[in-house]
Amino acid sequence: MSAAKLTITLENISHCYGGILSLDQISYQFATGSLTAVFGPNGGGKSTLLKIIAGILKPTSGTIRSHIKYISDLAYLAQGKDIDRTFPIHVEDVVAMGLWPKIGVFRGLGRDDLPLVDDALAQVGLVGFNKRCLTELSGGQLQRLFFARLIAQQANFILLDEPFTGIDANTTKDLLGLIQRWHQQGKTIIAVLHDMTIIQQFFPTCLLISRKLVAAGASDDVLTIENLAKAAFNV
Repeated sequence: MSAAKLTITLENISHCYGGILSLDQISYQFATGSLTAVFGPNGGGKSTLLKIIAGILKPTSGTIRSHIKYISDLAYLAQGKDIDRTFPIHVEDVVAMGLWPKIGVFRGLGRDDLPLVDDALAQVGLVGFNKRCLTELSGGQLQRLFFARLIAQQANFILLDEPFTGIDANTTKDLLGLIQRWHQQGKTIIAVLHDMTIIQQFFPTCLLISRKLVAAGASDDVLTIENLAKAAFNV
């Protein structure tokens, strides 16, 4: 499917957890090929918004209009705290999850698939890690692995929930470089982030979320003292 048609529009999206309003009438259209950060205070609904876009949660009210016809063209990376590192699975099998749309859920890796796995691991600096278990990986190596799975999936719309939390500076630098390459390839990327410096240096567009959409647009215009004060007040 052409990346030019991979648009997602949010129209008055609201969400409640147990009667508590976590998102309040969020409306926004993600431009095709955009690189967007979602920023805001803890408890402001950032991760909830990403899960709604990913289809993991349904909005309490509002509409999502998407031109993404195939679920395989949308890739979602959850927060590290949501991942069970004790699950008995090898590195190459995690990467192969990204190939499921191609090979099917019940078929094992074939000869033609192994080079795709090796290439994805090479791109994130994990050459030779194929048979290692998750428990053998550092936090940075684990995040590199999950980016390798995204590479294998070859989706054109990528959602990242706090991808740099708890990892070392070198890994952050390498993964930012990979995100920049995806952006240059025309992929649409949305990332929940908590580091304003990273946003201002690498993410041209920003949504400031604090249950409501406080501001959206060019990152430098959004992340002003006045807007940040409004966001802090809304929580």
